[in-house]
Amino acid sequence: MPDSNATASIHGGGHAVGVRDSGDSASSDPGGAVDSLTAQHLADHAVTRGDAVAPGVEVVTPSLPDPAAGAGHEIELKLLVAPDQLAGFNNAPVVTAHARNKGSRKHLTSVYYDTPKRMLWKNGFTLRVRQSGSRFVQTVKEQHSDDPLKRGEWEASVSSLAPDPLLAAALLPEELRSALADATLEAVFTADVHRHARMLDVPGATIEIAFDSGVIKAGEHCEIVSEIELELKSGNPAAIYEIAQRIADHGPIRPSIRSKSSRGFDLAAGAAPGAEKPRKLRLDPAVSLDESFAVVLRGSLRHLLQAMPAADDGRDTEGVHQLRVALRRLRAALHLMRPLGTSATLDGLEADARWLAQSLSAARDLDVFLTDTLPEIAEACPTVAGFDSLRSLAERRRELAYRTLRIALAERRCAAFVLGLGEWIETRGWRNDVSPDDLRRLAAPAIDFAGPVLSERHQKVLKRGRRFKKLPAERRHRLRLALKKLRYSIDFLLPLYGASKSAKKYARTLAGFQEQLGHYNDMAVTAGVIETLGTTSTDAAIAAAAITGWQTHAMAGVEQPLREAWRAFTKAPTPWQAEEA
Repeated sequence: MPDSNATASIHGGGHAVGVRDSGDSASSDPGGAVDSLTAQHLADHAVTRGDAVAPGVEVVTPSLPDPAAGAGHEIELKLLVAPDQLAGFNNAPVVTAHARNKGSRKHLTSVYYDTPKRMLWKNGFTLRVRQSGSRFVQTVKEQHSDDPLKRGEWEASVSSLAPDPLLAAALLPEELRSALADATLEAVFTADVHRHARMLDVPGATIEIAFDSGVIKAGEHCEIVSEIELELKSGNPAAIYEIAQRIADHGPIRPSIRSKSSRGFDLAAGAAPGAEKPRKLRLDPAVSLDESFAVVLRGSLRHLLQAMPAADDGRDTEGVHQLRVALRRLRAALHLMRPLGTSATLDGLEADARWLAQSLSAARDLDVFLTDTLPEIAEACPTVAGFDSLRSLAERRRELAYRTLRIALAERRCAAFVLGLGEWIETRGWRNDVSPDDLRRLAAPAIDFAGPVLSERHQKVLKRGRRFKKLPAERRHRLRLALKKLRYSIDFLLPLYGASKSAKKYARTLAGFQEQLGHYNDMAVTAGVIETLGTTSTDAAIAAAAITGWQTHAMAGVEQPLREAWRAFTKAPTPWQAEEA
């Protein structure tokens, strides 16, 4: 991405949107080679990326793609909209101001295929055949790294809605090709969608906006589709976020990266939306600080967007858990940028992340209480009365907590926060608020920044843990907060030091100490939950007292392992000091 901060404006409804004038476009990543068995089969088909051709660009006849030369990319963001409001967004000022024309309307019938054991889906691929009029197109898609907007995509014309396994196999990793050859494909679900698509030409980018309404069907189950898709055809991904913000001015929307394929596979399995753990970062030691910030923040945004549907759904408690983790990691990443100076944008993003985290805190605490704490102690104390009454109180309180969470996720503030963060990342907005000296720091290797930061945070933990054996509960809580800040800094910056033995040992020792210290916090959280339940009935009060007594007794057994974990942490070698030496 260029260093220039030059911007151009996108106008719509009285708003001007700054878009970086960049030559960056939807790029490609290397893939595997095409074997001789499938190469001839592929030669009979036209395979394309499905990208619209920008005005003035020479049209080249599609030819056989060599996956080794690169994969096509789909860079898109979805905006979920109420079905009765979808049509109105077609008249949003930003759309009417930049659309080339009235666009096209299509009826799309898509069938998604996989093996009976869902081999493709479990390995991050989808296989779809779509009919539009008399044309049939087979598409292979791949979820792409930590970029929330990007997925690999390859298209090829076929003769019917039936899939062509050989054509698909050529675009899969080697280990999946042979497995696919020995397996059968079956239709998993269908998507029946009416699409109104228009091309938007804005300074620095061309974007296709598609208004999709329809239904996803899997057996007897179905789910409504009502969404706006923004797909980058050329230019800077920042334009997607900025257009989305102007669309949000027109009415309520919810940003999403959950694909129709994700919805369909969950629908077919009767499963709740998934919530993944954050992916481990891989950073080259020579990467610039500017680029490392972008990688860390982009990964945090992906984790956040990926967890939101699961948290809103509520059937899997991992959804709220991962959303809270995503927000904590994001806040830690933003705080990591503080040494570069003050920033109103940074302040605003931190405030929004803190607000959203507070909105889901009660839901997560009650999830832990109902799924872990209460069942474990109730099973261990079968003669104690009142656990059923206490469970009923907690379940009612959890319903209210999830209602609060869902209201927050649906608020305009939440959408503005996510879209604003995405734009800030893609435009490298932090460059606008730093001094010339700090611009030079951004251009320097990230490892030069990492060492002092990690050293300072490590020393803060050691300072707060002095005379650990005699530390009162309040001081241990302060130590836990410093340790958590160090832990996230390690997650972000330690990859710069590679997979050395010292790096692995340090990370493992820190995690062990954090886990032991967390037991004290668990007890405090449980006490807070019980206090909110209002245990006025005798039975519930007896059960609450049993839980408090159980945890107090259990803490006696935690003290010795905790002290040992502290000693191990204080003796662990710090990889950044070894690097400096």
